[in-house]
Amino acid sequence: MVLNRGLFITFEGIDGSGKTLQLKLLTADLEKADLKYLLLREPGGTSISEQIRKILLDRKNKEMSAETELLLFAAARAQLVKQIVEPALAAKTIVISDRFFDSTTVYQGYGRGMNVDFVHRLNNFATQGLQPDLTFYFDISVETALDRLKNRTEKADRIDLESQIFMEKTRLGYLQIAEENPNRVRIIDAERAPEEIYKDLKLQFEQAVNLMKCR
Repeated sequence: MVLNRGLFITFEGIDGSGKTLQLKLLTADLEKADLKYLLLREPGGTSISEQIRKILLDRKNKEMSAETELLLFAAARAQLVKQIVEPALAAKTIVISDRFFDSTTVYQGYGRGMNVDFVHRLNNFATQGLQPDLTFYFDISVETALDRLKNRTEKADRIDLESQIFMEKTRLGYLQIAEENPNRVRIIDAERAPEEIYKDLKLQFEQAVNLMKCR
């Protein structure tokens, strides 16, 4: 399978949606198929972006304002796009990112109540207009997500400590984005068993790759 250009895919969803497991399943299949891919996470992916990530997620930074948080996410993303994503796409690599600008729109825009139009403009500035070719949004009820999060062994970060109301706002934000971007965002029902979810995901991924081959 040969791509004429890189493919940019993003994974989105509230915490507990199960997207991390689906990422592992997909990258395992990409390895088997010997496809050239790059897996990234946001915020992070570069030395500078990872340092910003530590500041953003540190539970000690409770006094961080919504404005500071928004600008730090944008800064980390700008560095990632310029240093990693654009060169990888130019090299015909499949770039898969665990979160991208949709997360900022829903968490800082819908969740924090900041001006969504301004968040869109800032996202566009940080990415210099780069858009994912395809976004998988793993939709799950907040109640189910909270039940899953109870079983997590890792320590919660600063954003994980947000309220259930905040999570409801972010989920509604994701659904709004999906409605506004039907060609880019694919809603995946994440309430199902992992193997059922992956079957759906893999089919849609393969369809996207086949379309990209025609570019």
